[in-house]
Amino acid sequence: MNQKTSNAFVAVSWIALGAGMIGYFVGLARAEMQLNEKGYYFTIMMFGLFAVVSVQKSVRDRLEGIPVTDIYYGLSWFATLLSIVLLTIGLWNATLLPSEKGFYAFAFLLAMFGAIAVQKNTRDNKSDGPGTGGHIGRNEDN
Repeated sequence: MNQKTSNAFVAVSWIALGAGMIGYFVGLARAEMQLNEKGYYFTIMMFGLFAVVSVQKSVRDRLEGIPVTDIYYGLSWFATLLSIVLLTIGLWNATLLPSEKGFYAFAFLLAMFGAIAVQKNTRDNKSDGPGTGGHIGRNEDN
């Protein structure tokens, strides 16, 4: 069951990631807010992207029988939820129009979905297939 992901889904995943990130960052660059606020929202996006890729990888590793420590698995989920909570708190307290707050929230969620889908596609289309080699610390000879 090593079926490759369709080119259409791969393309749509990259488009979702790009549209979410570009929309979010262009909106951030054009926003009339202090540089420290822009830095906060930039950091939230980068933190969130890393967190969701980490969740996707650790969930997939567990499904394929690749060992993932409970601590790393839990931290991945915690970081994902924390990034969403921090964005929510930031937007709740921001002096932005409700439409701007919604724009940032949906761009953030679109980028998170895109990152998960791109990570999934990358793993599915890996040349040596899922669950085989390429993992640091695995010894296939034993």
